[in-house]
Amino acid sequence: MDFRHRIAAPASLAGVEVDALVLVVAATVDPALAVPLSSLISEAVSDGDLVLKKGKSLYVLKPAGVAAKRLVVTVAADGSAKAFKAAVATALSTVKSSGAKSVGVALGHAATLGAEHAEALVTAAADAIYLYTHSKPSAPVPWAPASITLFCQKIEAAAVQQGLRCGTAIASGVTLAREFGNRPGNQCTPTWLGQQAKKIGKEWDLDVEVMDKKQIEKLGMGSFLAVAQGSAEPPRFIVARYDGAAKSQAPVVLVGKGITFDTGGISIKPAGDMDEMKFDMGGAASVLGTLAAVAALKPKLNLVCIVPTCENMPSSRAVKPGDVVTSMSGQTIEVLNTDAEGRLILCDALTYAERFKPAVVVDVATLTGACVIALGHHHSGLFTSDDGVAAQLLAAGSAALDTCWRMPLDEEYGESLKSNFADMGNVGGRPGGAITAAMFLSRFTSKYPWAHLDVAGTAWKSGTHKGSTGRPVGLLTHFVLGYAK
Repeated sequence: MDFRHRIAAPASLAGVEVDALVLVVAATVDPALAVPLSSLISEAVSDGDLVLKKGKSLYVLKPAGVAAKRLVVTVAADGSAKAFKAAVATALSTVKSSGAKSVGVALGHAATLGAEHAEALVTAAADAIYLYTHSKPSAPVPWAPASITLFCQKIEAAAVQQGLRCGTAIASGVTLAREFGNRPGNQCTPTWLGQQAKKIGKEWDLDVEVMDKKQIEKLGMGSFLAVAQGSAEPPRFIVARYDGAAKSQAPVVLVGKGITFDTGGISIKPAGDMDEMKFDMGGAASVLGTLAAVAALKPKLNLVCIVPTCENMPSSRAVKPGDVVTSMSGQTIEVLNTDAEGRLILCDALTYAERFKPAVVVDVATLTGACVIALGHHHSGLFTSDDGVAAQLLAAGSAALDTCWRMPLDEEYGESLKSNFADMGNVGGRPGGAITAAMFLSRFTSKYPWAHLDVAGTAWKSGTHKGSTGRPVGLLTHFVLGYAK
């Protein structure tokens, strides 16, 4: 998709020749708006065809005095990027059905366009355009406009261009993550995920290593291998590097949970909705999507992405409740619930991350249903004892409109992880389940600043809109960019 910016005064919008013109207005309409457009909106409001409240819109085919073939007036709550994105998304859902090939977007109320508005436009458009078709040959041909142009004033042009560039990279990373997440489990295997990481590396000239089972065994990752041993699919351990700064600059390390299918193992899950457990590699998908986005933007920083990936299956070889495994750190773990497997593969990856002497490590995982109960599907759960890292992630989420919410991580929560037979158990009971999972991970992160993002409620949607969301690629990309020199 070609996302461009064009410098144009609001008075010229009536003469813009596009297949569809999207005009974002708020509670009041800009008095400087060209007469044909302002008159049309005023009449629509007077006649009751348009209500100036957020979420409302008006579609006009071949509007009189307007060069655009179609006009969509969409109402934003205010001038914020969040409100702008929601209004644009509403309009594009209408434009999408028209088959318009060229789309123009402009403000019809007194506000200033910034980089955040431009980024919001691109990500909203990418979401409107995306359609999974890989294993569905009967799917309709997705809408693919040739261009979407954001009209702006001259003084806004530099910020808009910056936002479009960043938004395009993030949108590409989100789309990649969605494609990975939506692939069925018999296609998106650990081996396949490793191959895709190699492709990303080849495209962006990155250093990518994909380790096999023997190499993982040599590293002493007994916890990771315990999860993998129940499946016929071999595990993979992916390490990808973007080197955009001097070697002396400590890297940001992202760790993504890559369970390509999760049955729960011996502690097997109920059959209902188990198909959605193909999304249990959402953390891995988002980390690889972020890698691609960062590589496209070429910032001056170093980034390492680590993905432990395997299946969690029940078999005669599967790890059993009560088994004790030895992690790469040397700490022993009593596996009290085999369905708490994500933390078992992440803990070894977090220990492996020590060798990079990182500036910060963030792990991303569809880790607990408890986080969904706590936060629903709007915010990802953020866990860290580092106030500085928390502030950075919260700010990055707000900037990307891909938000997270900080949860407690008091040491008292770790008491429930005590075991009579190992250094710790892998679960601590139902109360505070998302917190005790994070407390478990924290025991492997003492040598660097660390945060955990639980994206179980945000990485995919259920119901009629079932599918991967690609979150939190936007949040992670903004966070990583904050380390650029």
